[in-house]
Amino acid sequence: MNYDDTTILDEISLVKLDRRHLQGGLKLSQEFSWPYRLEDWAFALEVGDGVVLERNGEVLGTALWWCYGQDYATAGMIIVTEKAQGGGNGSRLFDALLQATRGRNVLLNATEEGLPLYLRRGFERWGMVHQHQCLLNEEYTPKHRDDIRDAVARDFDSIQALDHRAIGMPRGTLVKALLNVGDAIVLERDGQISGFSIRRRFGRGYVVGPVAADNIEDAKCLIEAQLAKLTGEFVRIDVYAEDGLSEWLEERGLKQVSEAISMVKGVRPAPIAPTHMYAVANQSFS
Repeated sequence: MNYDDTTILDEISLVKLDRRHLQGGLKLSQEFSWPYRLEDWAFALEVGDGVVLERNGEVLGTALWWCYGQDYATAGMIIVTEKAQGGGNGSRLFDALLQATRGRNVLLNATEEGLPLYLRRGFERWGMVHQHQCLLNEEYTPKHRDDIRDAVARDFDSIQALDHRAIGMPRGTLVKALLNVGDAIVLERDGQISGFSIRRRFGRGYVVGPVAADNIEDAKCLIEAQLAKLTGEFVRIDVYAEDGLSEWLEERGLKQVSEAISMVKGVRPAPIAPTHMYAVANQSFS
């Protein structure tokens, strides 16, 4: 698809996102107090694709997506600067994303501000994501468990396969990239990995996610094992509201600070029970 269009509204052009736009994307996210670092923008581009609204070299809007196999994609980092809002700029940006992902089922996590646009484009609500965060001032010591350990390189293929079962989408490339920049903990029983969690640098500190397990108690243990390694750090976890982890996280000091509306255009992916995704990698990657 050719994104280059210089005949549109007020000489604003729509072009493919590349590394020269990252600093402008960072400025946009800072305008809306999103906690991305330049490194977070670079990672998002490394594992995905995007389009940009620009005028005279200034980035006015962004929209990114991440394709998982032939059937699925997620969308995120959809931002339009306040001075370019209105006049159809947001719609053009998002329609370019939908054109690029045509033929796939598309998932996203929406703010209330973006909800009307997504509903007009045929997205439907299916759930909520709760964002929890805090500065872990006190040392956290989880209960010792022999079946939980730090992941090593030989575990990576199993983690990728488990992620696929937990979320229902083949996200191998994304998970491999997350493992390369982060640190994973696995739950192993009878020689088989049945759960994992990943922590990595993101935003103001660290994010814990994704977290996949066969049940909520295993998910809690995998999260606790990560928290024990993050004393003194700012930590963020985004969990699905329907799973009931929010109250438990609140009890551990991770306050809920916002929520997002989970939406899909098409059909939601089907996880393979009992494996389940309890915490997302982030709200864009899902």
